[in-house]
Amino acid sequence: MTSPFSTIFFILIVSTGLAGCSDNGVSDVKEWMGQIKKDTRVVISKVTEPKIYIPFAYTGKNDVDPFNPTKLLVVLARLKAESNNGLKPDMERRREVLESYPLDTLQMVGTIERPNLKYALIRVSGENKVVQAKIGNYLGQNFGMITKITDNEIEIKEIVQDAAGEWTERQVKLDLQEAKK
Repeated sequence: MTSPFSTIFFILIVSTGLAGCSDNGVSDVKEWMGQIKKDTRVVISKVTEPKIYIPFAYTGKNDVDPFNPTKLLVVLARLKAESNNGLKPDMERRREVLESYPLDTLQMVGTIERPNLKYALIRVSGENKVVQAKIGNYLGQNFGMITKITDNEIEIKEIVQDAAGEWTERQVKLDLQEAKK
């Protein structure tokens, strides 16, 4: 005697097995693919001839390298040689006391007047030294010459080199330093 469950289970397994054996149109697809493979031709295009390589002869190896820092020096030297501004410091003159100090270490602390002559009192930072200077004296390390002295400032004309090596003038002022109380 068999139970109804086992009968239904048996029928279900047999029907599933028979459904898996059916074709479901796959043979039609396989046949169509075979026909397409027979009818299709493979087309291979011809490869073009390669271009003939012509080596390039570099002729610039005797020229100045554009990335060489000496190139800038050559140009600056040429510009300096072509320059005729005539401005340059007197390298042969004897150096004065205040020319051995940078300008930012010098302080104007006062003035002294004598008949027809005015002196500026200049102190060197870090030292207990006060020096008298008049118009025409030099100070600072850039060939600075005193051009004017007032009660509140000293005007200085310095001669410095620019990036091209040219000597140029620039005006600088040294202001009076007030006493700290």
